[in-house]
Amino acid sequence: MPKPIPMKYLLPLVALLIVFSIQAQSLSIKMEELSAPEFISAVEKSSKTIILPIGVFEKHGPHMPVGTDLYTAREIALRAAEKEYTVVFPWYYFSQINEARHQPGTIAYSPEIIWKVLQETLNELSRNGFKKIIIINGHGGNNAFLNYFGMAQLSEKRDYALYWFQPDYDPEVIKKAEALTQHDRYDQHAGNRETSMVAAIVPDLVHPEKAGLQSGVDLDRLKNLPSVYSGIWWYARYPNHYSGDGRKANAHAGELILNSVVEQFVKSIQDIKADKNVPELQNQFFEEAENPLDTKQ
Repeated sequence: MPKPIPMKYLLPLVALLIVFSIQAQSLSIKMEELSAPEFISAVEKSSKTIILPIGVFEKHGPHMPVGTDLYTAREIALRAAEKEYTVVFPWYYFSQINEARHQPGTIAYSPEIIWKVLQETLNELSRNGFKKIIIINGHGGNNAFLNYFGMAQLSEKRDYALYWFQPDYDPEVIKKAEALTQHDRYDQHAGNRETSMVAAIVPDLVHPEKAGLQSGVDLDRLKNLPSVYSGIWWYARYPNHYSGDGRKANAHAGELILNSVVEQFVKSIQDIKADKNVPELQNQFFEEAENPLDTKQ
């Protein structure tokens, strides 16, 4: 029969376990707030999963802050991470925004820079232990870039899996939000929905009373080319960099929409943490890609 551990050794051990337990429970979800020792614990507690909220600095009509997309993406990430522990990366603003270079406050990095910074950020997160990286994007101008960037991850072997959360806006929730505000025909950028969401996040920075100072109506200046794409399409339609009508937006409607998106995101984070398919399929793909002639036909 083993000898009992002497009390003089047992008490310090129990105290240490209690400290570790309290520390694990109180770990911040914000990466920038973690100490180096806490960072190690956070990687494990998060199941090696981190959220990268991506936004940009750009005009949002005459009534919203240029950091709107940053506020929105990170707020959704933080709310979801509080419910399903995940580390959240600080504000990330190296984005595609060439279409708004004519407007004040736009910070438009070169295509080469935004690609390299994002790839090196993923590489560094992986080197620091995160093997599942989730992007949540607050900026519509990034969609084409992120789609291609995601496909380009297959260009060489990676030791992490990249996921992009793409929420569906619940039609019933949108109906309820519109009942509190209005139906917005051109609601794409700084319109009713986005203005309401940001009013719920940073109410002091949103001024619906100024939303009518400029027009958010589609000018449709490329209607002569119905089956043709041109990079100038957004400027041709919305030169004010404002699409929609934010005059009747309010925080109550914004909370409804935010809560619905957060609920979806929590479920997606849980699914991603449990996912084995993407990592396994990636590894299989990379092995086959090294010897394509050996791939079963």
